[in-house]
Amino acid sequence: MGETQFQREMNSEYKDATKSPLKAKDLKDFEGLDFFKFDATLVVRAKLERTPNTKYFKMKTTTSRVSLERIYGVLTFDIKDVNYKLNVYQGKELTKQEEYKDYLFLPFLDDSNGDGSYAGGRYIDLTIPKGDSIIIDFNTAYNPYCAYNEKYSCPIVPRDNYLATRVEAGVKAFKKH
Repeated sequence: MGETQFQREMNSEYKDATKSPLKAKDLKDFEGLDFFKFDATLVVRAKLERTPNTKYFKMKTTTSRVSLERIYGVLTFDIKDVNYKLNVYQGKELTKQEEYKDYLFLPFLDDSNGDGSYAGGRYIDLTIPKGDSIIIDFNTAYNPYCAYNEKYSCPIVPRDNYLATRVEAGVKAFKKH
């Protein structure tokens, strides 16, 4: 299951009981995540406008925990000839870890939420680019762990990060068994 490298890696990780966010009862019959078909038009080049010196704020999560995040920059891009903007975030705790010092977090909501994709929105992982442009591959959009298991604490997508279009790419909503 999975036609792209990203899809194969996600399925492999989710099948592995030591890494999977799935509950034991869901893992028992798990064959693979449900993905939208790969859509090359949803691999977009975005202009990154860095926002240096933004303050860290407490991003709400699905539990009482808060995640200290800051807006690293604003991404501007087109999907089907319509221009969109999303904030991209940097987590304070992750910047202290060598392997995540260049990590950026792109949570987003779109019109497919609750109608094909997870109602709470999805995430994309990015890396700080050298220049002022970055590739956003919406085919790598994934559900937060709390979509599979309520024991996880997941950042809630800020309302500012809503795209007024259907993004039918990446992981679909999870059907529990």
